[in-house]
Amino acid sequence: MTETASRTAREERTLGVGASARRPDATLKVTGEFAYASDLWLDGMVWGVTLRSPHPSAWIRSIDIGPALAVPGVRAVLTHEDVPGEKYYGLELKDQPVLAVDQVRYQGEPVALVAADHPETARRAAAAIVVDYEPREAVTDPRASRDVVRYQPVRVGDTFEADVVVTGEYEVGMQDQAFLGPESGLAVPAEDGGVDLFIATQWLHVDRDQLAPCLALPPEKVRLTLSGVGGAFGAREDLSMQVHACMLALRLNRPVKIVYGREESFFGHVHRHPARMRYEHGATRDGRLVYVKADILLDGGAYCSSSPAVVGNAASLGAGPYVVPNVRVDATGVYTNNPPCGAMRGFGAVQACYAYESQMDRLAAACGLSPVEIRVRNAVSQGSALITGQVIDSPAPLAGMLRELEAMPLPPPRSGADLRSLPGGVSQTTHGESVRRGVGYGVGIKNICFSEGFDDYSTARVRAELVAGRPHVTVHTAAAEVGQGLVTVQAQIARTELGVEHVTVATADTSVGSAGSSSASRQSYVTGGAVRAACRAVLARFEGLPAREALEKFGPIEETREYRHRPTRPMHPETGQGDSHTQLALCVHRAVVDVDVELGLVKVVELAAVQDVGRILNPQQLEGQIHGGSAQGLGLALMEEIRVRDGRVLNPSFTDYLIPTVLDMPPMTLKILENPDPAAPYGLRGAGEPPTLSSTPAIAAAVRAATGRELTRVPIRPEDIALA
Repeated sequence: MTETASRTAREERTLGVGASARRPDATLKVTGEFAYASDLWLDGMVWGVTLRSPHPSAWIRSIDIGPALAVPGVRAVLTHEDVPGEKYYGLELKDQPVLAVDQVRYQGEPVALVAADHPETARRAAAAIVVDYEPREAVTDPRASRDVVRYQPVRVGDTFEADVVVTGEYEVGMQDQAFLGPESGLAVPAEDGGVDLFIATQWLHVDRDQLAPCLALPPEKVRLTLSGVGGAFGAREDLSMQVHACMLALRLNRPVKIVYGREESFFGHVHRHPARMRYEHGATRDGRLVYVKADILLDGGAYCSSSPAVVGNAASLGAGPYVVPNVRVDATGVYTNNPPCGAMRGFGAVQACYAYESQMDRLAAACGLSPVEIRVRNAVSQGSALITGQVIDSPAPLAGMLRELEAMPLPPPRSGADLRSLPGGVSQTTHGESVRRGVGYGVGIKNICFSEGFDDYSTARVRAELVAGRPHVTVHTAAAEVGQGLVTVQAQIARTELGVEHVTVATADTSVGSAGSSSASRQSYVTGGAVRAACRAVLARFEGLPAREALEKFGPIEETREYRHRPTRPMHPETGQGDSHTQLALCVHRAVVDVDVELGLVKVVELAAVQDVGRILNPQQLEGQIHGGSAQGLGLALMEEIRVRDGRVLNPSFTDYLIPTVLDMPPMTLKILENPDPAAPYGLRGAGEPPTLSSTPAIAAAVRAATGRELTRVPIRPEDIALA
């Protein structure tokens, strides 16, 4: 083999599964040339704007659109009376109006639409609409709500007495997904009476299936194509401006573009459910769990969204990755007049994790054990049962992961030589005289893929052909690339299965079968499985010939395959028992923090993590997922919260809603384990969400260790820390 041929062979191998293949969109994103949905443009298009309610709860007496229509340049003004089809939509329950009908249930609810030649004209016209509201008392305390979305108990055993008992009440604030690319899309009317929508979303087919009835169109006439997505993290599972843009486009028979500003984005998508939780843990004197009691209350806001699934996750994973023979968990999601809440990275499991991990630290102190030892003594392993009775049937080396984490070297003691290394040091608030260091641990367990009997599958179409005399493969799925690197992984799978270097991943759209949502850490699993299955079907038609020879002999070869993971079933409505999850993933974190106890400032010095991913498909992207998940967990621990008072959002901007910056994120030490899951494609284990779970309680525990404060709420505020 020549040197050139040898180098080419090496390059082909490094582009397959297991290599850090470069993302095809990487250079464009770094240079600012990547086209996001907000960059969409079409000659002749007009701009759409949404009028939103200023009230969290009110009756609508009347809407006068006359003043808006009188503004020069305005093309259309629509209300609920102009909805051509069904007036309600929703992910799990059709309870959300396209436009408010006779009442509004949260601040920011869409009331009317305006289309105009210029976006500023549309905004001025929307402000001119006169809506006569009759405000009414809003239900904003979830404990006062009597309107339940879902109640899910878990019951195991009947022994609720123990030698050592610890209790605690915990709160998790409302976190925003805080993606950088705001909601945006372009709707284009089609000659067949349908509409083509170019949209930043997470789930093309569920968008289509909600849109079509509202537009009074058959699904085949509502065609969606994925546009550049600037982050998602769950917030793009629900509809935002999709139906509004399509309504305006069909009314005007012109392309309509809608782009939210940052403030509107805070009102235009769902957030993480705030939670109030009460826990009681009972154990033997040597720290082995006897029972767990938990009462988990989740505020779902004004509409259902994915709250039922969030409640199910909180209930089924409510005691964490620990062996517990007796359990009494009650998880409830309720409606309020607060902003709607739905999917966000780790949903449901994040809230419970903060509470049960805080409890494990309390239990460790009560039993005279270290935070690591209490967790090791109770850790699940392969063959253990969750509190739902589901047996973990793949590797779950939690005790070993904790020991590996504990053995990692700690960062060196802080030095006062560089003030930038201190909390608030960039602003020169301290010279270290009131700074204390703390170390904390956190463990999380997250379900992968959709659960509780959902028909969870993905579809892939793979075409092999000769292009310019060499084999070329095109992979086409409807899986949304939202920044996680799925496009890269699909190409890697095709190269591995077919041995073909040149692979193109087609733009995701609804002309191919559904791929489900880019959420629940599921796309590598289900879409990866579908791409692998379609590739193997193509390979079978090669009849053992090399790709070039087969394609020369048979011509283009195309195969479409669906992939489903093993079935799950709903939790029992009274006991919570059942094999409700497909796969479970574990991550453990250690946090080291420095805290200025006088000013209440925190600097995370280091995060260390151990995570079992089953099989690494792309090392560099995987590390990015763990870093990103840890960053969102840090944000929840220390700074990120949508502040809501009497149903009104107080901080809808990145000035007042704080997210971690490069100055807030510490160095990370990672240990990634590969213990393959025999039921999963390539043995992989979804990896995007677990780091978000365990990083938050680890950081909170470290701050507790530094301050001696109980700190039962996240995010931790400076006033929670500062000593009198």
